[in-house]
Amino acid sequence: MKDMNIVEGEACLLNPPPLPAVTVVAMAYVPFQQFGTVYEPEMGLRSGTIFPELDKPFLGERGVTK
Repeated sequence: MKDMNIVEGEACLLNPPPLPAVTVVAMAYVPFQQFGTVYEPEMGLRSGTIFPELDKPFLGERGVTK
C-alpha cells in the first residue's frame, strides 16, 4: 500500500534536511548525513571512512585521551 503522505520522489532528494520538518518532544533523532566532500581513496583507507565528517578522534576509554 502506498503512503499518500509522501510526495513522489521526496525520498530521493540529494540533500534532505538534516532533521524531519516536524519533530516530537522527547524523541531521539539522528540527522541525515549531508553528502559533501570525500577523502581521496588512500586517506579514506587510513581513516577508515571516506567522509571527513565521520573522521572523529579516538579518545580511549571513557572519553579520556591516552
